[in-house]
Amino acid sequence: MSSKKKAGVKGGKPLQPLAEQIKKKIYRKQIEAGIIGLGYVGLPLAVAFARAGVRVTGFDVDRGKVSQIREGQSYIGDVPSEQVRDMVRRKRLTATTDFNELRRMDTINICVPTPLRKSKDPDISYVVSAVREVEARSRPGQIVILESTTYPGTTTEILQPALERRGRKIGVDAFVAFSPERVDPANKKYTIENTPKVVGGVTPVCTDLATSFYRLAIEDVIPVSSPTVAEMVKLLENTYRAINIGLANEIAQLCHRLKIDVWEVIDAAGTKPFGFAAFYPGPGLGGHCIPIDPLYLAWRVKLFNVTAKFIELATEVNSGMPGFVIERIVELLNRRKKAVSGSRILILGVTYKRDVADVRESPSVEIIEKLLELGAEVTVSDPFLTSLWAGHREIFTQPVTPDLLRRQDVALVLTDHTSFDYGLIASQAPLVFDTRNAIRRALGRIPQNVVRL
Repeated sequence: MSSKKKAGVKGGKPLQPLAEQIKKKIYRKQIEAGIIGLGYVGLPLAVAFARAGVRVTGFDVDRGKVSQIREGQSYIGDVPSEQVRDMVRRKRLTATTDFNELRRMDTINICVPTPLRKSKDPDISYVVSAVREVEARSRPGQIVILESTTYPGTTTEILQPALERRGRKIGVDAFVAFSPERVDPANKKYTIENTPKVVGGVTPVCTDLATSFYRLAIEDVIPVSSPTVAEMVKLLENTYRAINIGLANEIAQLCHRLKIDVWEVIDAAGTKPFGFAAFYPGPGLGGHCIPIDPLYLAWRVKLFNVTAKFIELATEVNSGMPGFVIERIVELLNRRKKAVSGSRILILGVTYKRDVADVRESPSVEIIEKLLELGAEVTVSDPFLTSLWAGHREIFTQPVTPDLLRRQDVALVLTDHTSFDYGLIASQAPLVFDTRNAIRRALGRIPQNVVRL
């Protein structure tokens, strides 16, 4: 392949001189990469690029995070402190709260949170703040990539105009793209490096440069035609999961009414070798993606007088699962002639997902608060937490012991952490309500004192 075609965009068209110079710097790993936001997305990305030989500076307003990184300590479960320490020692990774350092960066990735407001509307204030920091320090030749999950159109409506206000011409002396994060916490098989990366630039040159940059650290990079397509890809992925989980949750409620086992139904359906993908019910949806991303899409299409009916229905079903869990607890206690008020209930697992330390949007918190409102005596155990806030109070977690289990009226499995001793739980608790099918998977059987969702 000729050097001209290698440096060009699709079809071998030569790049503008500045773009060609930047691409050569990328190939030689002579770039300075900046990452704004050092949380569950930003820190793994920073470490991945540093391990690939790129000099990375992380930017965050949290001085505690910055200090920990400088000291070689990780606060993200999927990123070992040894990796952070090694990259800091080699001077490939550093962190700062000084956003003036953005002027030195050749690439800037924006990886800040995009939560929902209480009204369920998108809150992109963190993105807007980050874009303002970039805008104020923009210089010719920078590649700026938004990774924060958001509604289709954010890149071209917020990031692109900010750089244009500084006199930049996109695709000529400034390069803008969107690349959705695909972080799956606690997933040992698929990491930053081997999960395919979708990239959509404002112009073909933007896509080409952003793709070349990601290929330094990521095995498979998938270019698409625009930032809006890339933004929609992320929302489709998580909307697909939210809707199918909503279907599984609704089927679970129907199976309960029909007095049949939803887990048996799903397992049997899963034997079909085509046309069926198994999704499983649970106490609700949690995390920073699946409960939130579909609502970004639903909000956006309202501007076009379109109603996202599937999304709204799935959201309604999934949001109702904590209430369904409470109904089942009330029902189980009533069978034993007990009221919820005064009953001792042990919560096993609070984080939104197995083997992570993240409680964002966790349905467990809502369930705990509802049980407290009903007068239950709630004890919490979670190996990834020392305490949590629920019901306007701090609740400290307790280790699971035989004595603790025997003193409960119900042990409620909400998060199926692998470190729980499910044999101990099943043998010592008088009654177990398992919303995750964890005991069946661990023991290969269902003890008589165990009831499943």
